[in-house]
Amino acid sequence: MKLLLTAFDPFGGEAVNPALEAVKMVRPVVSAIEVVKLEVPTVFGKAIEKVREAIEEIQPDVVLCIGQAGGRFDISVERVAINIDDARIADNEGNQPIDCTIVVDGPPAYFATIPIKAIVDTIRKIGLPSSVSNTAGTFVCNHLMYGVLHTLALQDKPMRGGFIHVPFIPAQVVARPNAPCMSLSDIVRALEAAITAIGSFTDDVKLAGGKEF
Repeated sequence: MKLLLTAFDPFGGEAVNPALEAVKMVRPVVSAIEVVKLEVPTVFGKAIEKVREAIEEIQPDVVLCIGQAGGRFDISVERVAINIDDARIADNEGNQPIDCTIVVDGPPAYFATIPIKAIVDTIRKIGLPSSVSNTAGTFVCNHLMYGVLHTLALQDKPMRGGFIHVPFIPAQVVARPNAPCMSLSDIVRALEAAITAIGSFTDDVKLAGGKEF
């Protein structure tokens, strides 16, 4: 099995992006799964284009995208991407689309095709917090997740795809009192556990993961 693992460059004034730093540290082979890494610009449009080109070149079995979600305390495995860009801040090239569709005439949403609850369960079993998230936001993370799942839906061979958000690392919260964070080494452990789960589960497991809000 071949897995394309992507992560964004730093954005929003941050010096680092924990998603990218963690992806750099993930082993090239995890549980017999070949991991191909790709840095993606935090730019609307260009992010999807770069990953689409990599999909065409590499022909992976799975595409797993990683992003930063500052303020979240756990590893968030995204359930769904919606067909909307509504940027609170500008991307790294100054673009700030508001209430724009990602794919004209595309479906309203795509669900992740990786085993999201099996991933959460596997991460928890190594002693790290994780949960299913029902919103990937409306910034470039959701934009890329939707674009990747749309691209995979058009492929001739079955490919699975999904998105995981990771928290800040300690260096990012020095000036953010009480902001949650996770060590870079633990984020790497969580990502490798997620990859292992993807390789182990074709169908997802039935575990409670719903939320009231």
